[in-house]
Amino acid sequence: MRPRKVPLRKCVACQQMMPKKELIRVVKTPQDEVLIDLTGKKAGRGAYLCGKLSCFKLAQKSRALDRALKHQVQPEIYSQLEQDFIRVEDEFIANKERADDEDE
Repeated sequence: MRPRKVPLRKCVACQQMMPKKELIRVVKTPQDEVLIDLTGKKAGRGAYLCGKLSCFKLAQKSRALDRALKHQVQPEIYSQLEQDFIRVEDEFIANKERADDEDE
């Protein structure tokens, strides 16, 4: 039996290809909400970011999320996303480490 293919996605900020589970998805829903999707299954157009705050700041500065989501992200939404990103960052890193331990 062949090993399963791991889906790869590119961080919109640093342009690094990584497995999908190692990235945080930001989604623009059909209702034009922009939010963080840790499940990776919410409906809408998605963009992926590394789990680092520095990548989020770079994406904000270069407007990479605007281009990836094909929607202008308002400054107040960026500030809300930044707070969510900081809150989610620790949880995301803990989940990633737990998944790495299970693989071994």
